[in-house]
Amino acid sequence: MWTYSIYLEAVAIMPQLFMVSRTGEAETITSHYLFALGSYRALYILNWIYRYYTEDFLDMIVIIAGIVQTILYCDFFYLYITKGKYN
Repeated sequence: MWTYSIYLEAVAIMPQLFMVSRTGEAETITSHYLFALGSYRALYILNWIYRYYTEDFLDMIVIIAGIVQTILYCDFFYLYITKGKYN
């Protein structure tokens, strides 16, 4: 059940990201919220690196799901940074 929730978290944001990518715009609060979620996931990768070097710990399920989720956010990050409407 835990593995399923990790994978579900990775793809649950896809409908919102799809709509933002399709229209190229979103409400300000929505775009900031999505940026914060994506930043959280990108910073989480740094946590994995830190834990690997300090604790010698790897959890491949979490790493794969996190990388998939971060890749899904890449298109949104590009739109967020290049469009002045979100700031």
